[in-house]
Amino acid sequence: MPQIDVADLVLNASVEAPDRLALVESGGRGRTWLELESEVASLATGLGRLGILAGHRVMIVVGNRVEFVSSYLGVLRAQVVAVPVNPRSTSDELARMIADSGTRLVITDAGALSAVRTACADVGAALRGESTDLDDDLVARAQRPRIVVIDEAPGDGEVPFADLVATAAIPVPPLPDPEKLAALLYTSGTSGRPRAAMLTHRALVSNLDQVGRIDPPMIHGDDVVLGVLPLFHVYGLNAVLGGVLRHRAKLLLVEHWDPIGVLDLIEDEAVSVVPIAPPVFAHWRGIEDLAERLGPVRLVLSGSAPLAREVIEEFTALTSIPVHQGYGLTEAAPVVTSTLCSAKVQNGSVGAALPGIELRLVDARGGFASGDDPGEIQVKGDNLFSGYWPDADGGPSAEGWWSTGDVGLLDDTGDLFLVDRIKELVIVSGFNVYPSEVEDVIREVPGVLDAAVIGVEDAATGETVVAYVVTTGADDELAESVRRHAAVRLARFKQPTRIEVVDQLPLTVTGKVQKGRLRGMERRRALGLLE
Repeated sequence: MPQIDVADLVLNASVEAPDRLALVESGGRGRTWLELESEVASLATGLGRLGILAGHRVMIVVGNRVEFVSSYLGVLRAQVVAVPVNPRSTSDELARMIADSGTRLVITDAGALSAVRTACADVGAALRGESTDLDDDLVARAQRPRIVVIDEAPGDGEVPFADLVATAAIPVPPLPDPEKLAALLYTSGTSGRPRAAMLTHRALVSNLDQVGRIDPPMIHGDDVVLGVLPLFHVYGLNAVLGGVLRHRAKLLLVEHWDPIGVLDLIEDEAVSVVPIAPPVFAHWRGIEDLAERLGPVRLVLSGSAPLAREVIEEFTALTSIPVHQGYGLTEAAPVVTSTLCSAKVQNGSVGAALPGIELRLVDARGGFASGDDPGEIQVKGDNLFSGYWPDADGGPSAEGWWSTGDVGLLDDTGDLFLVDRIKELVIVSGFNVYPSEVEDVIREVPGVLDAAVIGVEDAATGETVVAYVVTTGADDELAESVRRHAAVRLARFKQPTRIEVVDQLPLTVTGKVQKGRLRGMERRRALGLLE
């Protein structure tokens, strides 16, 4: 029978390998497949007893720990919609996502509890008609959320996580339709504020199947897979966690990134597959006896942003470990290409399409690009999302093709080469930053007349956020005021690392900021031609 629910992978594993370890945290806590299945089944039942019904949304604001995995899978088992978000989000960001998604329950741990409580209070205030920063359309979708607390004493009206998973499990009827919504994953669109991609059970399971059809496979049943990529991100959620579930490997959960500490864990736990983001290579560069430290590793997988070929060659020459990268998007659940699918290794390639996925390039006139001509990348496959929340806007065409907003080249072997991004997204350590969101926050600062945000190359994070700010007058402290305000309103990876106070921004005749000129200034600065 075809698999239509990610959570069923745990049930199947619990029957066939009940005593094998499925998860282990860096601190030592773990779950066998049978223990994980028991927790997932109990949580699914507990959600129902809290009044959470199929189709309702449950937000998960939890780090890389066992409770994230059981919460996510329990939500899917209950046919509820999972909304995993960054636990480092500010209360303002959380309030907007809680309201926008119509979240009825938020599961959180100690690290994010304060921000979650503030966010839920803001949503409640907005629903009572009190003045808040939430836009009217968000308030119109909002529900009054309850909070489930992990490892902390619950406040009034809150529910301890231990009670939720202590519920006696009652079998849930099978998922009736794989087209039902499984998850909302917030990502940055091409306009407006960040929005949520609607991923169905079909999309999630299809991408696991497509990756699983790669020969030889990325993950084997006897692998130990590093789980340092954040589980709220689609790469960690479906490419890593989903892959582990499908192949019944063991996942080593790591909540905090530390270059040396992770190397210690790789040695101690005999980690064999290491999925990471490109900035990790810079963190590990120059570490003495790196090859020995990575002794158990047979494969490194890099994703979420392009990785320079020279970085791969340097790392492979030093460690003798193959590095494979791919191209993916939240809207594709996420993997689209992999160099494991390439006919040959090629400098600059992000690989060929996975089995079951089609690629094509479209030029600016809507025709098909060919030969050496770049074009916008379009994707077709069962792994694609259904559109953006709440109205499924922006999804695939009637023929199943979806325009990614990225520009690339396809060679005669089917390998994809990324050229540029049509979108103005900035990618910091693999996470999308939408410039408009940062610009709107900066404009809230007294003394700011206008702002423009761009991404600048950074050795540690791939890109970093740089803000050009126009002042309304002489203010020597304006940059510091912007920095302080951004620290309150934005997650850390979205905050500008450099603020340039300028008299004016370069504009087109229609008044649009010429960000290309700002990027040119940054390139000249990097070359030492501009102070």
